[in-house]
Amino acid sequence: MAPVMDCAAVAQLDLSGATDAPVTIQSAAVVTAGAPAPYCAVQGTIALANTFVMRLPTQGWTQRYLQTGCGGLCGSATINYTAAGGYPPVADGTIASATTDMGHQGQPDGSWAAGNPQAQIDFAYRGVHVTSQVAKAIIAQFYGKLPLIHVAVVAACDKLDGVAGGLLDDPRRCHFDPASLLRAPGQDETTCLRPAEAGVVRRLHDGATDAQGRRLEQRISHEWGSELDRTLFVPAAPGQPTFSESIALSFLRYLATFNIANPNYQLSDFQFTVPTFWQTVQTSVYTAATDPDLRPFAGHGGKLLLWHGWSDQHITPQSTLEYYEAMRDVMGAEAVEDFAKHYLFPGVAHCSGGLGPDTFDMLTPVMAWVETGTPPGEVVASKVENGAVTRMRPVFPYPAVARYVGAGSTDDAANFVAVTRGRSCAPAIAGSAHRFTQAATRPFAGRRAHNWSANLRALPLATSSPENPERRGGVP
Repeated sequence: MAPVMDCAAVAQLDLSGATDAPVTIQSAAVVTAGAPAPYCAVQGTIALANTFVMRLPTQGWTQRYLQTGCGGLCGSATINYTAAGGYPPVADGTIASATTDMGHQGQPDGSWAAGNPQAQIDFAYRGVHVTSQVAKAIIAQFYGKLPLIHVAVVAACDKLDGVAGGLLDDPRRCHFDPASLLRAPGQDETTCLRPAEAGVVRRLHDGATDAQGRRLEQRISHEWGSELDRTLFVPAAPGQPTFSESIALSFLRYLATFNIANPNYQLSDFQFTVPTFWQTVQTSVYTAATDPDLRPFAGHGGKLLLWHGWSDQHITPQSTLEYYEAMRDVMGAEAVEDFAKHYLFPGVAHCSGGLGPDTFDMLTPVMAWVETGTPPGEVVASKVENGAVTRMRPVFPYPAVARYVGAGSTDDAANFVAVTRGRSCAPAIAGSAHRFTQAATRPFAGRRAHNWSANLRALPLATSSPENPERRGGVP
């Protein structure tokens, strides 16, 4: 997990209400020397005299926080990872940590306590407590609310596949409600969401609609479980650019309209209406896979392996899944099985990365299929961290999913078998519009084969048309 702000910006954070006294940040700077990984070193004071220091990983944070102790009569805020036993997040620098001097500086002989009851209270218990409160508040702002949401999603849905492994094998089965994170009376605001924030989380998952609630893209725009990678389109601060903005503008300015460039186009010019979406997707005739009838390709002996990461934060896996289902509808399931397979990798982000096993070989099975006629089956994916394999999971051709046999390590692919639930676990999806606000991609938008040489109105370019907004899967 990467931070959503620069390290230096920590010194400007508003920490009002984080604890029972004012907080001052004296310094915040990135440290690389002598560290296994870069971290943001923070030093501050909690009134009256509690000095605290923090280390915030600037890359690969594992969503863990460790508060270290302070020996003897303390008086010095120094992070020491004693008795850690080579714990990987400590060894590789991916854990956030903090400590306190317990309310006084120096004076190891105890003389600091003389005539200073506040210092005694800080030493007894308050120093550790307020440091914990402030550290968590800083972590929440430094890394944003995405980790909070992700932890809640995993807690709600992780065990649906029978394994508490931090991955959602099929996010469509997860019915997480962001309202579950709304603030309760007296709750720390860093551990909850405001109603407006919960609404944004819901809309990011559900996808775009117009003012009348008519859907403008797939039923799921961003799967539950992909929250940690949403910095692609969630800015570090209001007004800051995101990568997805750049991608979307590139398409809207130069590719959305036939032979017309509009270099001054802004995202604010785009209207979330059916006519606007309909106009924008017209170039899908040549920039997107909108025809699910691949019989000519299959007839020439072609073989197709499709794969998508369930946690893709850039292009919804629903687009590839829907295209594959459209192939089955148009060509017949048996015909498709003879030349095409689809794999969905749990926890894998856009092309790679994410929390799931993201190292695998798709080339060997497709080459064997073409050259020897051996159809692909199980693909074993590995998670490699610091050069070592930490987890292996099998992935089976859709609609089969991997299920734990109930014995042995859940990080060993040998302890999983294929189970097929069929298509009923997915919501009914009958076509999709195209998504440009978070990613300039053109997923499949219909379920019928058409003559590609015909005019645009003979192509299934969107779920609806200006003349008939509710029409799905057909042509205008």
